[in-house]
Amino acid sequence: MAKDSSFDIVSQVDKQEVSNALNQASKEISQRYDFRGTEASVEQTGDVILIRANSEERAKAAQDVFESKLIKRGISLKSFEASEPKASGKEYRIEGHIKEGIDQPTAKKISKIIRDEAPKSVKATIQGDELRVSSKSRDDLQATIALLKDFDDADLQFINFR
Repeated sequence: MAKDSSFDIVSQVDKQEVSNALNQASKEISQRYDFRGTEASVEQTGDVILIRANSEERAKAAQDVFESKLIKRGISLKSFEASEPKASGKEYRIEGHIKEGIDQPTAKKISKIIRDEAPKSVKATIQGDELRVSSKSRDDLQATIALLKDFDDADLQFINFR
């Protein structure tokens, strides 16, 4: 009798890499000529990443610098969620945060894709902020991973394949 094989679908971000990207972006913003006199900054307080500048364009440019550093560090932009620039006194602020874990609506959407499009032997179970996918056939599980590789709503990783 063959035993079930399984893997977990998670959405995780390496916090050290985010911190490194934040430090690199902050350093670049402080040194670049086009940011001189704009009081632009990128900083993290708790879970919130705060981007500030004295104009909306400079705030968006600082956000682009931070996002480029995230990409260079191997962090998907699907994991970074930022608000629109808001005027706050004499400065513009963009608040963002790094998304971790798979929320309930996204988990249900992934589960539905697996039910509808994956091989029939594959079953998905929602377990908190991750999904466990199991089947008797390892080939069916690999086909399911290939199916979910281009999922757009979240940055997914596939772990614990056994």
